[in-house]
Amino acid sequence: MSALDTEPFPRSALLAAGALVAFSLIGTTAVRLAKLSAPEASAVSSAPRAVASLDLRFADQADGSIRITRAADDSLAGTVHPGEGGFIRGVMRGLARDRISRHIGAEPPFRLALSGDGQLTLLDTATGRLIDLESFGAGNRASFFELLRPQLVSQQLSREAAATVPVQRTAYVKAAL
Repeated sequence: MSALDTEPFPRSALLAAGALVAFSLIGTTAVRLAKLSAPEASAVSSAPRAVASLDLRFADQADGSIRITRAADDSLAGTVHPGEGGFIRGVMRGLARDRISRHIGAEPPFRLALSGDGQLTLLDTATGRLIDLESFGAGNRASFFELLRPQLVSQQLSREAAATVPVQRTAYVKAAL
């Protein structure tokens, strides 16, 4: 027989464990209630200031490709051919699924934006969802950057602003220059 069988468990340890559990539950409940009652921060206001941006629409084609057009004039910005562009396909599939769950169509554009410090983001203008493309690596980031490159050239940004962006050509997107 051990000491645990004959002596009661220390009361102070039980009270401390119970207080810890109670504090955790109260804290979690308070945070959840605060988030429900507080207005949601706008993704647009938290996005970095853009030096270049482009509103785009993505449309699946019958041959399995994705047609990417500029929302302003419906001109071709690029094409993702079948079997290519896995990153672009994955990102857009996730954003489309979010829109479908909210009963939003394909009409509102997505905003691809480059900030002064070189951060590249994709904003779903319909849902406010903001994706920082930096976090997926330089190659994946470059596949979206190629869509913005003609915009940078046409705006004649300074060499310093353009130099913040690593220039990589990818086979994923053949941008229309």
